[in-house]
Amino acid sequence: MPELSGVGVGSGAAVGTAVVLAPPARPPAAEPADPGAGPRVREAFEAVAATLRERAASAGGTTAEVLQATALMAADPGLLAVVDQRLAAGSGPATAVDEAVEQFCAVLAASGPYLAERVTDLRDVRDRVVARVLGLPEPGVPQLDGPSVVVARDLAPADTAALDLSLVVGIVTELGGPTSHTAIIAAQFGIPCLVRVPGATGVATGTTVALDARAGTLVTDPPADLREAIAARRAAREALAASAGGPGRTADGTAVQLLANVGTLEDAERAAAQDVEGVGLFRTEVLFLDRADAPTLAEQTEAYSRVLTAFGDRKVVVRTLDAGADKPLAFVDVAAEENPALGVRGLRTARRHPELLDTQLRALAAAAERTGTQPWVMAPMVSTPAEAAQFAQQARQAGLSTVGAMVEVPAAALRARQLVAAGLDFVSLGTNDLTQYAMAADRLEGDLADLLDPWQPAVLQLVEATGQVDVPVGVCGEAARDPLLALVLVGLGVRSLSMAPAAVPAVRHALARTDLATCREMARAAVAADSASAARDAAARSADPEVLAL
Repeated sequence: MPELSGVGVGSGAAVGTAVVLAPPARPPAAEPADPGAGPRVREAFEAVAATLRERAASAGGTTAEVLQATALMAADPGLLAVVDQRLAAGSGPATAVDEAVEQFCAVLAASGPYLAERVTDLRDVRDRVVARVLGLPEPGVPQLDGPSVVVARDLAPADTAALDLSLVVGIVTELGGPTSHTAIIAAQFGIPCLVRVPGATGVATGTTVALDARAGTLVTDPPADLREAIAARRAAREALAASAGGPGRTADGTAVQLLANVGTLEDAERAAAQDVEGVGLFRTEVLFLDRADAPTLAEQTEAYSRVLTAFGDRKVVVRTLDAGADKPLAFVDVAAEENPALGVRGLRTARRHPELLDTQLRALAAAAERTGTQPWVMAPMVSTPAEAAQFAQQARQAGLSTVGAMVEVPAAALRARQLVAAGLDFVSLGTNDLTQYAMAADRLEGDLADLLDPWQPAVLQLVEATGQVDVPVGVCGEAARDPLLALVLVGLGVRSLSMAPAAVPAVRHALARTDLATCREMARAAVAADSASAARDAAARSADPEVLAL
């Protein structure tokens, strides 16, 4: 019963047959030069781009968004020009593709978290083009014939889009991180996932494996009792999804709103059909990315109106544009930054380009007037009371009545009362960035995954400091979808939890089994702990066994 360890995404578990993706084809050693191969190589790029666009058209949601962006990479004139240069310099066709892509990957990796996350996507383009140039099938997931755990060094968006969700019960990768696109898509569909699992691809295809995201383990040839325990957990979750419903409440009646995180209009309309109480985070930057010019007032008004209409009288929290050097926009000149994660991003972008925020706020107000509903509007990367006051004033002048801020920077958490006093109606904790900044650990650095654990007591202390304000406090980071951690967050003062809709039933059930006093007891124990694992263990000691079994 060998066991491998990694970083769990969510808290699900599964047993299935390992299907290990073969490594992609590599350029031949000492590949002969072929200066006339340019047209053939371009045809390969065009074919890959077309395939990605086709898959995007049928995927929808977050997956479609990533595939569309990847297709744009495959059609990038700058990348093709570098390939031509390599061919002219004497590289063989497949080698030229590999060298050009690696040159671009080096630039992306040095350009901040958002672009660094696209390195995997660009290398997937490379692998598909190289295969076509060499006359081989494109890499990907083979045909599945039963409940399968897909194992890979890393999964590209095109691979995840091609997964048969009726047969994939789990995903395991050697690379990636808890906020990688694989992890996000797995969360979107409620698939148990492990990332950063060294040696995972050494498991033989056909081996029975047990994946436990909560424990962070992958067990080969699991014994009968482990299989039965995981089967019971899955059955319990499926029963909850089919039966439990309605507003989130603790066992003694404290209301805790259960909301959805959405990234596209399609995500929003799909989530509106789920048993959620609204949207806790609508990431509006999707409307701005991969465009040659900014979306107009009319375009934005139409998009926001669609989201508000889909949810009717339910709460919709909209985050204003979160972009900058880490998420560059083609129509905005952004100076190079040594560390984009600490640079001009989020609300700070409005310092240089105030017209973007002004147009967005006017569009949100117009959508509110058109639909007769008022969105809750919040700004990302607010750090000081002065920034909070300026945003609140500008939003209200545009005609928006409920204004808040994201708490992602430790300074904002420590001064949350002063931020609220500056004119805010609510605050929302972005636990992914808050953890990154509190622990000084890059979200993309897999070797630091233990520091990026939202159970870190220092992060919980910052949540506690924020939870003491006298306005609604929410969490829209991935921490909200862990049922046990959700109880701790409620004990720290949080009263709305936003997550992938698939995670809502388990969190709803955990709340219903636990009163507020117990949530507070669990929170005190977790904050007093010395490590993330100790914090979780301390909270678990007071939890209902049914919650621990989820």
